[in-house]
Amino acid sequence: MNQPVYDKKIRYAVIGCGQISQQSFIPGIARAANSTLAALVTGDMKKAEALEARYGVRVWHYDDLPELLTSGEIDAVYLATPNGLHRQYAVPVLEAGLHLLLEKPMATSLEDCEAILQAQRNGGGKLMIAYRLHCEPSTVELVTRCRNGDFGTLLGFSSVFGQDVPQSNHRARGGYWSGPVPDLGNYPINAVRHLFGAEPVEVTAVGTRTPGRDFNFDDTVSVVLRFADGQIADFMVSYACATVEGLTLFGSKGSVKVDPCYTFGPSVAITYTTLIDGKKDRQSYGPVEHFGGETFYFSECILNDRDPEPDGEDGVRDVRVLVAVEEALRTGKPQSLPPLAAREGIQQDQMVSLPPVEQPLESDLIGVMAQAAS
Repeated sequence: MNQPVYDKKIRYAVIGCGQISQQSFIPGIARAANSTLAALVTGDMKKAEALEARYGVRVWHYDDLPELLTSGEIDAVYLATPNGLHRQYAVPVLEAGLHLLLEKPMATSLEDCEAILQAQRNGGGKLMIAYRLHCEPSTVELVTRCRNGDFGTLLGFSSVFGQDVPQSNHRARGGYWSGPVPDLGNYPINAVRHLFGAEPVEVTAVGTRTPGRDFNFDDTVSVVLRFADGQIADFMVSYACATVEGLTLFGSKGSVKVDPCYTFGPSVAITYTTLIDGKKDRQSYGPVEHFGGETFYFSECILNDRDPEPDGEDGVRDVRVLVAVEEALRTGKPQSLPPLAAREGIQQDQMVSLPPVEQPLESDLIGVMAQAAS
């Protein structure tokens, strides 16, 4: 993708300088010609000195966030704190009229989601939930083909996503909202909603805790989603297994297998294989830069005053499913969801193909505890 030279670039601050920021977002933003890193925010000032030396931008303490938000030095924020802190930091960013690229899941309750949406309405900035796959070419193409009826009437979806998360990781003791369903399950939930072009109306879930593990939540969970027109989707996620991912989608005319389907990296190419009328076909755009791609797209929306597609409403629709899964695990009973009209969803012009960056090693990250990446 050939990018023009931009007279104006969107200046980003990063709030939350953990693994996803240092290993993926900050390197990736260098690929987006319309974007630049302008500030970092951390609570550890010893870490701040090292970050400032490495990245050459001012590092602010969380206590000084109000000053940063009104400084005129930034246009947008990438927010990558732990899930439970999203509302705490998203609201002041949006109330200040700045634009926000918010890591998924959007928040850990529907109440928090509504507070974030209200802050956006008050401040007038743009809000995009960081569904990087909404700009990944193979994913966008597959959603478009489903919408065009290439596989006929869609009937079912099945997916698995798992990794081995160490007990030392901060997620290990954070309860359900730090566990595999909001972290990993967010991917199949969002994928099936866009592939089906529909919203689930019932959620069933069962979970287990692996012997020998000390997570304070179900580390392996199976979920079934039912849709109003009869489609069924199931997925299983785990924090206690060898790395695994993949999804299968099938309809009245054909089927699709996607592997890899959710992950990223300089050598990872989202790839899907179709089987239609007995003919097998394999499609991939090769490895692309996911974080730079979503940042480029969001900055284009800001510069051209367009609403981003994976907006706050899309984030809310995933969170309501996550809330229902939590309740299904607690009660052991299916959870009904009110019907919602389908939205327009991912569009073909969201594709961004930028060359992937080489990610720094975990050992090179500053003040970050090693963890399995998602």
